[in-house]
Amino acid sequence: MGRETVLFKTEEKKTAKEISETLRLIADKINAGSMTLSQGADEVTITFPGTMEIQLKVEEEQGKRLKKKFEVELEWIPGAGETEEGSPRIS
Repeated sequence: MGRETVLFKTEEKKTAKEISETLRLIADKINAGSMTLSQGADEVTITFPGTMEIQLKVEEEQGKRLKKKFEVELEWIPGAGETEEGSPRIS
């Protein structure tokens, strides 16, 4: 396994409506093929390939309070051949 370098990270509380608007914007940028994330002096531009691997993950953690998490992760190897796999069903 290789070394991981975080190029950009942000975390903030938003309303469900604000989150859905952000996800729509991200989806539009993925469809367009690129996206630039910036905050203060930090900036990273992402170029998306035509095919990527998507991982949807739901977790719950019981500590003092029950905490739930929904993660969406996109992964690809720049320049690698594109493959087609089964799609997750979202309903």
